[in-house]
Amino acid sequence: MQAGSNNLTVVRRTLDLEDYIDVARRHRSWIVAPVLASLVLSVVVAFLWPDTYVSTAVIRVVPPQVPERYVPTNVNTELSQRINSMAQAILSRGPLTSIIETYGLYPRERSRLPMEDVLEKMRKVIRIGSVRTIQMTRSNQISAFQVAFSYQNRHLAQKVTADVVSRFITENTRERANQSAMTTQFLKDQWQAAKSDLEAVEQRLTEFRLQNAGRLPDQWLANLTQLSALEARVSSLNGSVGRAKQEKLLVESELRIQLERLEQLKNTADPVVAGAPNERLARMERDIQQLERVLTSLQEHYKPNHPDVQRVQAQLASARREREELLKKQESTPEEKPQVTLISPARAGEMRNLAVSIQRLQAQARAKDLEIEGYLRDIEATNRRIQASQTRFEGLPVSEQQYIQLQRERDLAQKRFDDLNLKMTQSELATDLENRKQGETLELLESASLPEKPTDPKRSIIIAIGALVGLALGAGLALAREMKDASLKNLKDVRAYTQLVVLGSVPLLENDLVVQRRRRLAWLAWATASVISAVAISGSIFYYYATKL
Repeated sequence: MQAGSNNLTVVRRTLDLEDYIDVARRHRSWIVAPVLASLVLSVVVAFLWPDTYVSTAVIRVVPPQVPERYVPTNVNTELSQRINSMAQAILSRGPLTSIIETYGLYPRERSRLPMEDVLEKMRKVIRIGSVRTIQMTRSNQISAFQVAFSYQNRHLAQKVTADVVSRFITENTRERANQSAMTTQFLKDQWQAAKSDLEAVEQRLTEFRLQNAGRLPDQWLANLTQLSALEARVSSLNGSVGRAKQEKLLVESELRIQLERLEQLKNTADPVVAGAPNERLARMERDIQQLERVLTSLQEHYKPNHPDVQRVQAQLASARREREELLKKQESTPEEKPQVTLISPARAGEMRNLAVSIQRLQAQARAKDLEIEGYLRDIEATNRRIQASQTRFEGLPVSEQQYIQLQRERDLAQKRFDDLNLKMTQSELATDLENRKQGETLELLESASLPEKPTDPKRSIIIAIGALVGLALGAGLALAREMKDASLKNLKDVRAYTQLVVLGSVPLLENDLVVQRRRRLAWLAWATASVISAVAISGSIFYYYATKL
């Protein structure tokens, strides 16, 4: 049954351009209808889709009128961060609600949606660009950023954009003035506290001088400097002793390791017993078995020509030769001989190297001991000098330390007061500069534009896409119907599928009344569809222009 079905299968012939034209002619209604429907639908959607106008404005960043090297600013935040901060403040609930209520925006959305959704929709259509450099002339560059707002009414879009721009400029002035004023007030509070501290320290210092007039120890400052230097030297020597002890521990540890290795080599020397060859033979058998296991493991991982494999093979062959020689010697000299311990040359060389290394490490350990003893002697001598200096200080009046402490407190308080005084003066200048609006400001470079053409929707693109979609759908339907229809359409099909010579053809004869009736019905259907399409298209276009005006 399967073979019979394969024999009845007929492969369709390849279609040429004339065949495609015939297919389009036979199924023209199935092609034109989707195109017309898609075209009408795309036109209706394109003209019922409300226009969206985008109004844009450009804000210029004006640098300070006074150079910053003369009056440092109190606002050190980057411009992009300040713009983001201002944008968050302007796009918050309060300002946006005020703009919506002032200009009556989104009336339909407000009637059916909560206010938060309306605000979120408005935030999405307000675009604030990043700061970029604009080349005005060959030698003049300015920094600016763009503000844009999209809305269905172009006049309201322009008004809202202008409102947002004015809020940006106002918010920038207010934020810089507030930040500068807060900085100045903070520095003023710190300056007042530093002034009070300085006055209190100077009062105590004055009272101390009055109480100890004639007994002030100013001449002992040099001794104090020397004492500080001696203490620093003791600290340095202690650090050197610690490092030397650590190095000695490392040397002793290395020496202990070398001694253990030497003892191990002595204890594990290869004994050769002439009178007891069986023990040596057993040891050689164990070595051979070990080498065989190593060789087997290497052959599992490497090829035979690998260096490690060849090296182990050479060692195994040498061990086997030694075993054979030992067996021959045992057969030739069976009598008892005294035991003799032999050490291989390699092991003897290693033992000599270890002995030399041990002597070197012992010398290093003795050198470290001498170095530590020298450091300890220096520390002891320095401590004696420190003790002598402290003894001299103990003989001074107790008021000396108090006097030095008061002077230190006065110097620190004076330094802090001077620093704060300088910072407060600069901050007051910067605040005055901001109040005069001579600092970094925002200026309107391009006012809010009145858009002439809508940015959305792209009607020509929508209509073209709709027509192409309809054409593709119609072509697909026509091809599907053609593939489903297995009848012979023309003489090419007859010749291709029957393999016969066509001598003549008889045209299809139909009843004229039936043909006319069919044509009238087709014309009526197409006329109705055309009228409906024209009404839909003209109605959508009329609605668009009526609402636009």
